[in-house]
Amino acid sequence: MVGMSRPDPGARRASGSLFGLAYGDALGKPTEFMTVAAITARYGPGGPRDLAGDPALVTDDTQMGLAVAWALRESPAAEPTALEPLLRRRFLDWAVSPDNNRAPGNTCLRACAELSTGRRWQEATVAGSKGCGANMRVTPVGLVPGYDLDTLAGVAQLQAGLTHGHPTGLAASELTAYAVRVVRDGAALTDLPELLRDRAVGQRRVYRDDWLGDLWRQGRAGSAEEFIAAGWDECLAVLDRLDTALARPDDGGDVCRATGEGWIAEEALASALLCVLRHPDDPVAALARGATTSGDSDSIACLAGAVLGAAYGMAGWPDGWAERIEYADQLATLGAGWD
Repeated sequence: MVGMSRPDPGARRASGSLFGLAYGDALGKPTEFMTVAAITARYGPGGPRDLAGDPALVTDDTQMGLAVAWALRESPAAEPTALEPLLRRRFLDWAVSPDNNRAPGNTCLRACAELSTGRRWQEATVAGSKGCGANMRVTPVGLVPGYDLDTLAGVAQLQAGLTHGHPTGLAASELTAYAVRVVRDGAALTDLPELLRDRAVGQRRVYRDDWLGDLWRQGRAGSAEEFIAAGWDECLAVLDRLDTALARPDDGGDVCRATGEGWIAEEALASALLCVLRHPDDPVAALARGATTSGDSDSIACLAGAVLGAAYGMAGWPDGWAERIEYADQLATLGAGWD
């Protein structure tokens, strides 16, 4: 039986999740393109466990997470015609920002270039991409009060689809936002694999045409249902890999060996969850584990931070970090509004 506990209203779970996203991103930023051997040589076997710099700099993961968060906050209604223009504008503002100098993903840049021409987003998106840029930025969707699960799914898939049109990018983004949502609402971290599997099975042939329009026609599927099912099947396959890893003793090594390097959406989520579930009682250790990987370390660690922050709130993070992280003012404003 999956357990749910009543969330503590004083835990500031939305703030904890947003700051956790940024903390993981900052810890993984300097290690993203390093080998595990080089990371442990520099930081020790536990990996990086403290923020570096004042402010501690983040990557495009946090920048685009903030872009999504502000669009959600500004939207007058949780429906696609209101939200899509705001997401588009925020993404385009990010694309031309002088602060967009943190090795941004090629898919996001290509899609933003097409969006800037005014094309329909279903035609501007990179249809074949399921890169982790689809879900590194989606976690704020799981924090918005008042979204029912259908709305959460639609918003999560829409924000992904503007740049990453592959069905696995859509499905993995929904699962990522759903993970944050159920943990924020009191689900036990250890119940996440079962909850996510149930969600994936239940949504497998649900194509949200009110949110996605004719996006499915950009692929090679014979129908909308066939299109989206392919994405959910890949998510279910990586959840199988997560379950297999969790059934084995923890060897303390690179989680990417079990669940993938995280450059693609479903692997980024699974590897982040493996870090979380290896260290469910030690959020900083989980972020350090995500940063000590051979893959997309900042994205893995930032997703782990968003999930753990939704569970523990601000109390899960070390004192003083909130004053040292880049974009602290924006994270605090958004978090306070959703707490």
